[in-house]
Amino acid sequence: MERHRTGGVRNSLWSWPDAKSPLVVVRNYLVIVLARICPSLRLKNRLLSWIGVTVGTGVSWGLESTPDVFWPERITVGDDAIVGYDATLLCHEFLQDEYRLGDVVIGDRAMIGAGAVVLPGVTIGEGARVAANSLVAEDVPPRTTVAGVPAEVVSRADDGPASSDA
Repeated sequence: MERHRTGGVRNSLWSWPDAKSPLVVVRNYLVIVLARICPSLRLKNRLLSWIGVTVGTGVSWGLESTPDVFWPERITVGDDAIVGYDATLLCHEFLQDEYRLGDVVIGDRAMIGAGAVVLPGVTIGEGARVAANSLVAEDVPPRTTVAGVPAEVVSRADDGPASSDA
């Protein structure tokens, strides 16, 4: 995670025009608005690639899903991954005295549930699953399912059925 200190008496969000070109942010915003409502997965992938998102083959973005508007180029989504309805992938956090940046990486065949939020610097491993409405603040190992706020591991693909002493 990269930290960028900001000066002044106001919180760091006031410094966003110094962090990223306002014209680039406006372009990104307009493209993301189109992608959010676009029913065509191919067009959605092309639009998001155009603003810098690395989009693998066969990626599916649900309606209203939102990549980071400031730094979409810091997002990588692997082949056949699913980003669910109204999910958000954030690569930045504006805090009081600083803003932080981190890449978001979604592995091949990973699934992000509806309404989930993935925070900056998080990697979702290959074949991992994020339950709906979860807040992902830490990396998710491959083939692992996480759920909750904050998201916690609920199962792993290599976990067998619960053993019984009976």
